[in-house]
Amino acid sequence: MKLMEIPYKRPDVEAMIEKCAELTEDFANAESAAEQIRIFKEFEEEKGHFETYLCLSNIRNSVDTEDPFYIEEQAFYDKVSPKATQCFNEFTKGIIESKFIDELRKEFGDYFFDCMEMDQKIFSPEIMDLMAEENELTSKYEQLYASARIEFEGKICNVSQLSAFRQSPDRAIRKAAIEAEGKFFDSLQDQIEEIYDRLVKNRTEQAKRLGFENYVEVAYLRNHRSYDKEAVAKFRQQVLEVMVPKNVEYKKLQAEKIGIEDFKFYDDDFFFADGNPMPKYSTKEILERAQQMFGEMSPETKELIDLMMDKNLFDIEARNGKRNAGYCVTIQDFGYPFIFSNSNGTSGDVKTLTHECGHALAAYTTQKLIEYPALRFAPMEACETHSMSMEFLTSPWHHLFFEEDAAKYSEHLAKSASLFIPYSVIVDYWQELVYSNPDWTKEERNQAWLELEKQFRPYIDFADLPFYSRGGGWQRQIHITCMPFYYIDYSIAQTLAIQFFSLFLQDKESAWEKYMKFVKIGGKMNIDETIAACELTSPFEPGSLKAICQPVYEWIDNLGK
Repeated sequence: MKLMEIPYKRPDVEAMIEKCAELTEDFANAESAAEQIRIFKEFEEEKGHFETYLCLSNIRNSVDTEDPFYIEEQAFYDKVSPKATQCFNEFTKGIIESKFIDELRKEFGDYFFDCMEMDQKIFSPEIMDLMAEENELTSKYEQLYASARIEFEGKICNVSQLSAFRQSPDRAIRKAAIEAEGKFFDSLQDQIEEIYDRLVKNRTEQAKRLGFENYVEVAYLRNHRSYDKEAVAKFRQQVLEVMVPKNVEYKKLQAEKIGIEDFKFYDDDFFFADGNPMPKYSTKEILERAQQMFGEMSPETKELIDLMMDKNLFDIEARNGKRNAGYCVTIQDFGYPFIFSNSNGTSGDVKTLTHECGHALAAYTTQKLIEYPALRFAPMEACETHSMSMEFLTSPWHHLFFEEDAAKYSEHLAKSASLFIPYSVIVDYWQELVYSNPDWTKEERNQAWLELEKQFRPYIDFADLPFYSRGGGWQRQIHITCMPFYYIDYSIAQTLAIQFFSLFLQDKESAWEKYMKFVKIGGKMNIDETIAACELTSPFEPGSLKAICQPVYEWIDNLGK
């Protein structure tokens, strides 16, 4: 079936809970590890049915956030998901307590058990009411975000469509676009502040009920981290010492290139005096050319792209009412990856497409290689490495989208990677500060954001721009509200992607082989073990960031010489 032909029905959650309870009891009473493994497979199948319908509902709500049927379905899942989590947790508790645990560890691996043990620490029936409220609040925020109808240059734009104007060669248009976006978020200021304030208090209360000091500890467990906040703090220091000075240098050169002496925030996205690299083709043509690119790239990518094109597993055209996001998910019962984004005519369309196809390749590959769904899904840092590395590994085919501007796009992509990491550190660090100080006022939160901007992006001048100058920029970053503490995953992944690009510059075939080895590990190892298995350098090693970045910085500096 093609994606939109897949029938949707609301799952019978009570029947599923009853079935999972039976399986939990059967598992406890099993007389061998083999029998427990058989029951686990049955449990995964039952869980997969629920997750399939949840996924279909989320996709269709993303495609049209104003569809009343899927708004109602979203509200349904917001309420019942904590109940589902509870019954799943009861089953996994039985695995941890199994009398055949040594045999199960040989079958599933240590990381599988590490994740389950973390999940046990962060769930209790006592927080189910808070989890339901958390879901409701994040859905409300996403609905507000998707409500954007911003009139600009004779068009009605959502946030993604308006972002294209931030790259205009006309400085007045760039400034006006930022101002229009800021006014939209300012119009929602009270509502977003209230939602976020309630979320901070909600998540803090979850942590307290679970016996933790604050939500920071819960977030690290919820994200299955194999490292702690002290390791992240040391990584942040490396970013300050290595990347921030280089980015200041890049921005000075950028200002010279575009002829600006008073560099402002609205100049930040405009890199080249003759204009940023833009795709030469329509969204439909970009997809067709992506099929050619991945068809030539490898047998694995050809099989994937042919399936996705045949089954219409893309929704990448921006339009009003769509969720303002980009993602790739797998519809488990069908084995289909689905890619969602909002094209706006900029180079970001190609970047996002290649990024999400990296996710899709990993999901499709591990589905065929790894028997258990629970072992297919890699740690989030690895997942983002799959996607961010694909942005670079597709370099030989970038001319298909940019023609004579392919080299310009490659430069833009490499510089953007360096510029992105300090921003992603800001997002993570700010959340650590907020959840360590849950009683902060909105003014204190906004001031903390501005201070981190000055520290990690000192070249930014917000001047008197609405929204941004008051420190509200965090409200634009959906992950902060909906996926707390996710963003450090991007930082780690981007440094690994830079390593894959360095390898690519030396030997394309070798880089691809190592990349596919990384992909095929899936969720069988934590991120540290995955890095070691692929003989990459860990971003957490002292002094590693300079060594990781140096080859790419030299490549950038040599461009045009």
